[in-house]
Amino acid sequence: MTTCSCNKESLESQIKALKDLIAVARTVVSTLDLDTVLQAILTSAMGFAEMPAGSVALYDDRNQELNLQVHSGLSAEFIKQERWKLIPGGLTDKVLSAGEIFFIEDTALADFFSNPIVLKEGIRSIVCMPLTLRNRIVGILYLDDFVPRQFDHEKMNLLSILASFAAMAIDNAMLHKRTKLMAITDSLTGLHNYRYFKQHFSQELDRARRYKKPLSVIMLDVDDFKKFNDKFGHATGDRVLMAIGSIIGRAVRGVDFAFRYGGEEFIVLLPETELDAALQLAERLRRGIQSETSRELEEIADQGVTVSVGVASYPADARQRDELFNIVDGLLYKAKELGKNKVYCQGGELPPLA
Repeated sequence: MTTCSCNKESLESQIKALKDLIAVARTVVSTLDLDTVLQAILTSAMGFAEMPAGSVALYDDRNQELNLQVHSGLSAEFIKQERWKLIPGGLTDKVLSAGEIFFIEDTALADFFSNPIVLKEGIRSIVCMPLTLRNRIVGILYLDDFVPRQFDHEKMNLLSILASFAAMAIDNAMLHKRTKLMAITDSLTGLHNYRYFKQHFSQELDRARRYKKPLSVIMLDVDDFKKFNDKFGHATGDRVLMAIGSIIGRAVRGVDFAFRYGGEEFIVLLPETELDAALQLAERLRRGIQSETSRELEEIADQGVTVSVGVASYPADARQRDELFNIVDGLLYKAKELGKNKVYCQGGELPPLA
């Protein structure tokens, strides 16, 4: 009778665990947003394994490093390290080499474990699950506790099934993210495209208006680009546009937005930036494009290219979107009329920086 009762309890426990796993799997595969997927994976796994802390790191195969994406229950000091290389013989290396779930019931008793950051955090037990898809490493799910644990091996096996769902969900979300990015990216320069500018310009201006912050716009156009193409060929012209895209991409901040507006025209949106600061960036871009394209093309052309630049700012120059755009566009063509290779604003030509 006792044996029968124990078997029944065991079966009920397994059924409950499976139901919990199915619920977790549904949550994990219910969205294509990468951040939401990762947070769902971590939250669900922590609940399923009854662990108070954890994190998910995605694997960058090219650089052979892990990048921390989401975390919970860990100190600010611990999560300060956002990426780390694989250390031969370390925990992560063991997990990836084995390709299966790995756990430590007490870090203090694990001879091979000596990670000072983990030990300082006070983590005593760890579950590490490689997230793999078709033998390709997607990332690692870490679950942590601050006391030694004895893990239920059956539950750990079920957790490995969750890891399979998680890897598929992450892969789908990453593909979705890449597809969305392609739709708003100019394939030649790698900057945002015209379509995204039309959408984002309104959003940034609305944001500037709502929070009473400035928004500056830089518009630049390659001087005499048709003549350049006719002389050196379209392949060289494309090389110039790629170089300009790279120069602009390196020059802007993480909060700025750079676009290939069309042909040889480019636009930069500078949130929370006054006109003076925008003019300084515009002049750096003008000089940088002139000098870097000269070096880039010295083997095939006798010169690089120059750009004419217009700069305007909300609310100093205009308060409405179309008005602001028309002003910066007009300033660009004013710079061309007055000799090209200039930065122009409502106050006139910007003197070249020393």
